[in-house]
Amino acid sequence: MVVYAPYRFYWGPNLLLIAAAVIPAVALLIYVYRKDRLDREPSSLLLTLILQGIISTSLAVYTERIGVRLLSAALSEHTVPYQLIFNFLIVGLSEEGFKYLLLYRRTWRSPHFNCQFDGVVYAVFVSLGFALWENIDYVVMYGLDTAMIRAVTAIPGHACFGVFMGAWYGLARAHENKGNAQHSRTCRRLALICPVLLHGLYDFIATADRTEPAFYFLAFILLMFAGAYATIRRLSKQDKYI
Repeated sequence: MVVYAPYRFYWGPNLLLIAAAVIPAVALLIYVYRKDRLDREPSSLLLTLILQGIISTSLAVYTERIGVRLLSAALSEHTVPYQLIFNFLIVGLSEEGFKYLLLYRRTWRSPHFNCQFDGVVYAVFVSLGFALWENIDYVVMYGLDTAMIRAVTAIPGHACFGVFMGAWYGLARAHENKGNAQHSRTCRRLALICPVLLHGLYDFIATADRTEPAFYFLAFILLMFAGAYATIRRLSKQDKYI
């Protein structure tokens, strides 16, 4: 869930904290960028996509606040229905929904969207723009320990959400170019549904009130990371012009 630290902290002696928040996201951005074999995207477009991700944090924070107020008025916070609705709909749908909306508005008609793997690059850059800005807030508020934890959980988690969003998004563009409008719409829906479900499950397991939550969370993120890594490698090798 998006949080915001007071901006006055950003300009104090916290450059080390900001660097710790930013470096993991930048490293993953560079990795995905280098996997784009056929026709790498212009830096101006990629910077715009990072900005779209940052903007999506601002949009998500308002819908999450409204959603929490409405949900708290209807259900107890300590019930399973509350946690399911909160994690999957209020947080997962808000954050992934705004990422997808801004991704679509910026890239769907772009002349640079000419390879299927471009969908992965675009979605990951938006997702990591979101994660980068969110991470600065968390790390400035809670310190270096939080930076270390989020560097191996939340940051690659957002990257994974972007990978699966982008895999379906690139396929949707390929179908659209072939004139398969129905297949394209189905893939665009999956480009949103898949990361929403993964994001919701990630948060639900991470916050579950169990005696051994760490085991389930570790198993889940390892499987998700492995799946995202395999997807990047496969789509990069099989990339083609569309």
